[in-house]
Amino acid sequence: MDRISSAVEPELASAEIPRNRLRRKIVKVTVSGVPWLIISGLLWAGLFIKPQPVGGTVQPPVLERRDHFYGISPAPGKGIWVAGSGGKIVAIDDHGHTKSLIPATDQTLQDIAVWDDAHGVAVGNEGVVLITSDGGAHWRKVNDVPHSAVANKLTRVRVAADGKAVATGEMGALLYTADFGATWTRLRNEEDVAWNDATLLPNGSLVVVGEFGRILVSPDGGSTWQTPEVPVQSSLMAVAFRSPTDGVAVGLEGVVLTTRDGGRTWRQEKLDSHAHLFDVAWDDANQRWLGVGALGTWIKADPGANDWQSGQLDERDLAWHTRILPMGKEAWLTGANVGRWDDTRWHPLGR
Repeated sequence: MDRISSAVEPELASAEIPRNRLRRKIVKVTVSGVPWLIISGLLWAGLFIKPQPVGGTVQPPVLERRDHFYGISPAPGKGIWVAGSGGKIVAIDDHGHTKSLIPATDQTLQDIAVWDDAHGVAVGNEGVVLITSDGGAHWRKVNDVPHSAVANKLTRVRVAADGKAVATGEMGALLYTADFGATWTRLRNEEDVAWNDATLLPNGSLVVVGEFGRILVSPDGGSTWQTPEVPVQSSLMAVAFRSPTDGVAVGLEGVVLTTRDGGRTWRQEKLDSHAHLFDVAWDDANQRWLGVGALGTWIKADPGANDWQSGQLDERDLAWHTRILPMGKEAWLTGANVGRWDDTRWHPLGR
């Protein structure tokens, strides 16, 4: 029996060898084909399977931390418009809700103003001028605006009745329109000075302030010019009037100037702060002057502009502000951020 078993075992062993070889070949072929199966599956998925969106699209906030808004204006109806970085124009309602308007440029806008519920204008870098005639729903860029071969930033625009406005800027830019911004002409020849602001008074006079303490006065809307003596050499950044005679100009190094005769003579007022001042406005509702500047600085004074006070909006917020717009019991500010000030607390938006 043992001899039979020993004789059969070699035969079974020899038969098992081909089977093992076959299994190894099958496994080898199967393993070698796996990468190709994976690749084929991925190709098929890429060609025939459409990805399905999951969740909603994330929209960036209207007011982003990187934005700077240099101009501000009452909006048609209620609320305000602000204009600034990358051509942004934003509408903000009384509750602080924001909505982007569609601009017609990617140039940074330095200022914005409105004539009425339909007509508005914005100006900015590279001499860009945008206008709207439908309350801000659509904006168009104005062609053939006078340009300099050297520099063309327009820093401010002031509007008056009957579609009139004056825009100021680099290289002596002093531009005038009488048709709601459709066409513009120069009031003075190009010169190496930056005019930073201008005011069109109801009596037809024009007062302009600029670099190095320079002031211009035109009693006839730009036909003739006077150059009054100014007691400072600091650059003047803004000017405002509460009547045809009483006005205030502010500038760098905390300069405050007042006039009682329509800009023909000026006097420097005392102010505790030496922070740069960028804007001033007459707050008719509260019968006071208001101004803003660097390092969160505010200034205010009585109607006679004799007793000036200064302070900071918030000791934790030292942002600079280029514009102030009194509205009711509050004032809106724009610059490194946008917010409201109620004479006691500072309420920045988007924080």
